[in-house]
Parts: sequence; structure tokens; C-alpha cells
Amino acid sequence: MKRMKVKELLAQEPGQEVLAKGWVRTKRGNKNVSFIALNDGSTIFNIQIVCDVAKFDEELMKQIGTGACLAVKGRLVASMGSGQAVEIQADEIEVYGTADASYPLQKKGHSMEFLREIAHLRPRTNTFGAVLRIRHAMAFAIHNFFNSKGFNYLHTPLITASDAEGAGAMFQVTTLDLDNVPRTEEGKVDYSSDFFGRQTSLTVSGQLEGELGAMALGEIYTFGPTFRAENSNTPRHLAEFWMIEPEMAFYDIKDNMDLAEEFIKYCVQYALDHCADDIKFLNDMFDKELIERLQGVLKDSFVRLTYTEGIKILEEAVANGVKFEYPVGWGIDLQSEHERYLVEQHFRKPVILTDYPKEIKAFYMKMNEDGKTVRAMDVLFPKIGEIIGGSQREESLEKLEKVIAERNMDTRNLWWYLDTRRFGSAPHSGFGLGFERLLMFVTGMSNIRDVIPFPRTPKNAEF
Repeated sequence: MKRMKVKELLAQEPGQEVLAKGWVRTKRGNKNVSFIALNDGSTIFNIQIVCDVAKFDEELMKQIGTGACLAVKGRLVASMGSGQAVEIQADEIEVYGTADASYPLQKKGHSMEFLREIAHLRPRTNTFGAVLRIRHAMAFAIHNFFNSKGFNYLHTPLITASDAEGAGAMFQVTTLDLDNVPRTEEGKVDYSSDFFGRQTSLTVSGQLEGELGAMALGEIYTFGPTFRAENSNTPRHLAEFWMIEPEMAFYDIKDNMDLAEEFIKYCVQYALDHCADDIKFLNDMFDKELIERLQGVLKDSFVRLTYTEGIKILEEAVANGVKFEYPVGWGIDLQSEHERYLVEQHFRKPVILTDYPKEIKAFYMKMNEDGKTVRAMDVLFPKIGEIIGGSQREESLEKLEKVIAERNMDTRNLWWYLDTRRFGSAPHSGFGLGFERLLMFVTGMSNIRDVIPFPRTPKNAEF
């Protein structure tokens, strides 16, 4: 007999013989009958298995506890109890794997902190089952969106010799013997002896290589892991996270904003359409405003205003008694509290902020005519702050080289990037979306460590 997933079983008409396989969430009953809640990860809902105890060996029934893995054959019947339309009257049970009394996911509440300590088991909980199904759906939606618009999926390298962000917080990749590091005559590390013959690191962004793809294929996107070696323990930062980075030839800043808004609305709509059960569960359990907030994103166009206008709004708020932890003034790098004030308090809808001071943005962003600001754009969301960062890129070789010189940047690892401006340069734009930030918004989870299967943070690489 072919196994049917729990999600399929719950949609079937009663009266047929079925085979279900899964893990026991709970078991209750008396000496005559046992009720087993079985879940296989296909849905937030369990299917109830009803066992006439007299039919089964006593030792077998003792093996069936919370966490055990079972195969159950029986008849699908209309449920006599509330909460489900159908249940299985068990005829045969095979125990694939038992779970002893030390199984940590017993029927009680567990804190998020505790579940992070058992990240290898937390996918079996309702919460993380829901989050991981939504994560899958969002990944599929992202590929679907860009494929439908004719974009090419470009695989950019994880190992790189360039620092795209210029921040320097990168993990080194080396095969050198750390107990006997080769040195040059000047006493510096001799990277010519390393595997790649030069100093290399894990990438912080696929953007620079993405721009190369856009200069040949027109419109590309990347979707892969990125790495930041920042010693940050906030609920919004990971050392390893996933990024989606589209790059588009012939797009200006307005085209870029239009695409970002369309993209994120598509993802939110997809989640509401395809993950309704999981989102409702998370709404009821963790965030009573989740569904309303998701629907709110779809109702209106995003507000678009300049950084300068945003600063004026924040300064007026301070003058009217609003207190921020960080000071407000033109030229500051906005903090999450500032971004969230604009989105949650002032406009009450997502905001796209543009035209940031050149000093606080990356070297590759196109300068505005005022000589002070660049054509940057950040999409700010409720409860998250910045969810997308992007810009129109500087296509002029002369202007790009001038900025690089002003910042005293080492161009030895960027010669190939500058060649895109030297040979057939074109206006182009792009942005980056932190996948886990999107998932925080869609799931309502308050800590970024709870939307990725195995979080990597300072002092934590256990699983």
C-alpha cells in the first residue's frame, strides 16, 4: 500500500484503507483505547490515530510514546471528536524508532532559547515546522518571480578576494598550517603559499559578480549564502545568512524601486496564498497582528521620500518629545529605531528612502548632481527596519575611480570590476534582500535565529 502524507489524508473522504507514517506528537487514552497524534511535517495539523488497545501487543503499545516514529495501516473514518474531520482506525502499527523518556520535546511549552540549544530537534515542533515550510515556499516564490520576469539565476562565488561592502568583516579561507604560518621577509603572512595563491575570504555579497552578469545577460539575480564576521549578538544579525541580489542593466533608481516593491509584494501575497495554515498558527501563537500586517503591505503603494525628508521628520519628532537612543541629524547612518519610527509611527506603511549621504554608503553607488548624496534606496518595513538595500550603480569609470581614490581603496582585487566600466559600460541598478529578514516579517518571529534551520552566531556553530 502506498503511503499518503498527513496533508493528503486530511483532505480525503472517509471509508478507504490508508497507510500513514510519521512521528508521535502526543499519546493519550485509557486501558481500552489510545489516541495518537501523528505528524509527518507536511502540514501544521496532525492526524489522529485511534487504537483499540485489545488489538495490539502490550509491549508494542509501550514503545509508542512522544517522539516515536510509526507506520500505521488502517481505515480512514469520520472523526467522532472535534478538531479534525477524519481519523484513522488503526489495524496495524509498526514502530520504526522509539524515543525514550529523555526526548526533550514533551507536551509542554518550550522557550525559543531552549529550542535553539536543540536545533537538531526543533524542526519537529509546530512552530519550526511552520517556519521551515514557509521558508521553503518563500524560496520557491523568489525563483518563480524572477523566472517569470525573464531574469537569469547566476551562481556567484562563495570564496572571493574582494570585499564588496568595504567593511572588512570577512571570514578568511585558508589551507595554511596555522601552527606554522609561512612569512615573507617583511614578516607578513605569505599568501602565495596558500591554496589560491592569495588572501581569500567567504563572500559578504554576490553583487559585484552579479553586475558582471547583468552587463552580459541584462537581468540576473543571485540567491545564496553570505557571511559577515561581525561580533554582533542582536536579534537581527547572523554570521551566515542568505541573500537575494538582482542586478539589472538599463534600470535607473526608479526602475529599481518599482521592482523592489513588486518583488516584495509578490512574496507576501504568495505566503498568504500558499502558507495560510502555517501563518494562521503563527498569528494565533506569537503575533496576533501578523496577518493584518501582511495584508497591510499589499493594500497601498510604498511611501517614497528622500533621506533628507526623512531626517526632517525625525527631527520634528524629537522636537515634539519623541526619544531615540541614537541622535538624529543629517549625515547619520539611520538606526533601526529611526527606520521603524518612519514606518510604524509616522507613515504606518512601508517606506522607500532614497538619496543618502555619500559618506555612509558604498563606493559603487551613483552620485547625484548635488555632489553630496547618492542614488541609494532602502526599503523599510514594520517590525524589521531595513529589509532591502540597493542603488543605481555608478557606470562612469572616471567617477568610480575618483571615489575609490578618495576612499584610499586597494583596487588590485577590483580590476575586473572596473573593466565593466571600461568596456561597454551601461546604466544599471540592483538591490539586496536579506532572506531571513523577509522571513522574520512573514512569520512574525522576533529573532532572526528562529527563521534559519541552524543559526551561525558568535561562539555558536554547534550543529
